[in-house]
Amino acid sequence: MSTTTQVAVSGGGPVGLATAVAFAESGFHVAMIAPIQEPAHANTDQRTTALIGPSVAFLRNLGVWPKCAPHAAPIAAVRIADDLAGLVRSPEVVFRASEIGLTEFGANIPNPVLHAALKAAADRTARITRIASKVLAISPGTGEVRLTLANGDEIATSLLAAADGRASLAPAAAGIAVRSWQYPQAAVATSFAHSQPHQDTVNELHRRAGPLTTVPLPGNRSSLVWAETVQEAQRIALLDDHAFGDLLEERLCGLLGSISAISPRVVHPLSGLTATRMAASRIALVGEAAHVVPPIGAQGLNLGLRDAAALADCASRAGAKGHDPGSPKVIATYEKARGIDVFARSLSIDLLNRSLLTQFLPVEVLRSLALHAVSGFQPLRRLLMEAGVGSSESLPVLMRPNAQVLGS
Repeated sequence: MSTTTQVAVSGGGPVGLATAVAFAESGFHVAMIAPIQEPAHANTDQRTTALIGPSVAFLRNLGVWPKCAPHAAPIAAVRIADDLAGLVRSPEVVFRASEIGLTEFGANIPNPVLHAALKAAADRTARITRIASKVLAISPGTGEVRLTLANGDEIATSLLAAADGRASLAPAAAGIAVRSWQYPQAAVATSFAHSQPHQDTVNELHRRAGPLTTVPLPGNRSSLVWAETVQEAQRIALLDDHAFGDLLEERLCGLLGSISAISPRVVHPLSGLTATRMAASRIALVGEAAHVVPPIGAQGLNLGLRDAAALADCASRAGAKGHDPGSPKVIATYEKARGIDVFARSLSIDLLNRSLLTQFLPVEVLRSLALHAVSGFQPLRRLLMEAGVGSSESLPVLMRPNAQVLGS
C-alpha cells in the first residue's frame, strides 16, 4: 500500500513520540513509524530522566505532564563534588535554582512513566497515524521522501523526522556523515531508598572512572547512574542487594544515609555519536540519530526534546508562510536553530568525561581552576545555570510557558 503524509516520524521512543505529538499539535498530519514496544521490555528500563525546565514546559504544552507529575520529583539543586583522589583537589560546587529566581531546575521522572504518558498522548491524537513497522529504505527526492517499510507499505512524505536512534538509516540517506565511538566505561542504572532526605538535590561525584550521580525521586528514593570501567560495572551490577548497598553507601560517604530497597541493576555501555549536520534533503535528524552523549549534566534526552520542539516550530512557521514542512527553508532554519547548540553541548560533555578519565596533571589543574572559578564567582555560576536552562527568547515556542501553538 502506498500513502502520502505531510510529516513522517521514524522511532517510537520518548523523542519520537514527542516529535509526532509536537507536529500534530502544530497542525500537521503525521505518520509515525515504529515497531510495537513490548511492555515487558519497557519495564526493564531502570533509567530516569532529569528533565530541565523547558522540557517540562514542552510536556505541559503537549498535554503530557499531568500523567508524569505524580511520579516526578523536583530538582532544586545540583551538587558537584570531586572524588578523583588526585594531586589537585577541586572544590565542591552547588548550583541552586533559587540563585536564578527559580524554585527548581526541572524534575526527575522514570523513563517508563515518560514513555507511557507520551504514548497515551500520541494514541489520542487524531492527526497521528501509528504504523507498527520498521523503515527499510529511504529515498529522498526534490519534492518528497519515499520510505519503504518492512510490512511492504510505501510512504511519501514532505519531511522525515528521523528519531529512531543511533542505528538510524536516515543520516546515510541524507548524505550526512556520522562519527561514533565507544568510551572505556559502562553505567550501572538503578534506584534505591535511603534513610536521609535527598533535599531535592542531584549529587554528581566526579570519579576517576566517571561520574556517580544520584537524582531525586519522590519520597526518600533516588535514581542512580554509576559509571565505571566496563568490567567493574558488570561486577558490581551482579552483587547481591546487601553488598551493592554497602558499596554504594561507601562511595557516597554516607551522604544519603543507609540504603535499601534497591531496584534491579542494568548495565549500559557508554558511547558517543555526532552527525556533521542536523538536516538535509527533507530529512531532519532528531535525538540520538544526531547526537549521543555520556550521562553527565542531564543533557541526552533534553537535547532530543529540544530538537523535536525546534523542528515542529520551524515547520509551523514555514507553513504559516506557505512553505511545506520539508522545504529548504525549514531544513536551513532547523540546522541553524540546533546545529551550534548540539555541537557545543556535546563537545563540552565529551571533554568533561574525558577529563575525568585522564591522570594528565595539566588537565587536572585546568579542571580544578574552572571549578574554583565557578564556586567562588557567583555571576559566572549564574551565567552557567541560565545557559543550562535556556532563556525564553532562545527557546522553541513549544518550550515556552503557556505557549500558543501556531497550528493548533
